[in-house]
Amino acid sequence: MTARWVVDEVKDERDIDVTWQPISLLLKNEPPEGSPYYAGVLATYKMLRVMESVRTSEGNDGVFALYWELGTRIHHDGERDFDIVDALESAGLPKSHAAAFEDQSFDAEIRRRHDAGLKLVGNDVGTPIIAMDKADGSRQGIFGPVITRVPSRDDSLKLWDGMVAIMSVDGFWELKRARTERPEFGERPS
Repeated sequence: MTARWVVDEVKDERDIDVTWQPISLLLKNEPPEGSPYYAGVLATYKMLRVMESVRTSEGNDGVFALYWELGTRIHHDGERDFDIVDALESAGLPKSHAAAFEDQSFDAEIRRRHDAGLKLVGNDVGTPIIAMDKADGSRQGIFGPVITRVPSRDDSLKLWDGMVAIMSVDGFWELKRARTERPEFGERPS
């Protein structure tokens, strides 16, 4: 939902360039093999390998195209077990990147990027993480916002501007309230 919020409502209005980075719940949570959670996070980890392969030749735009396709399949269509070749083709990307699904040579780069994101926010958070440069040039990250639906354009911009404001305050660490509703993904992106 946060990606949809940034892409659909905020990015163009605030002239933001988004660089898509991996975060792995397999690396972060280290679930034991055989647990019900393990298979799902292993599958999404292998998708990160494919994204890093895409990054090497297609750049950030290719990563976004695949991320959007995978997110649409997982969240809108409820698909968890699909052919990565089909996802690549649907995203307009070369199917040759599918070989990365089982290619451990991408693991070090995933770990490096994952760790860089957590270094900005700490290890006691999850996803999403948003990072940006502050006015003094230092890099700042924040966990969230966790939203259950994309707000209206005006509310989306208020939320973005508020997030940017609190990120600029030294000593600010956390806002939280209990989530009482499930995500509403809205219409399937085209």
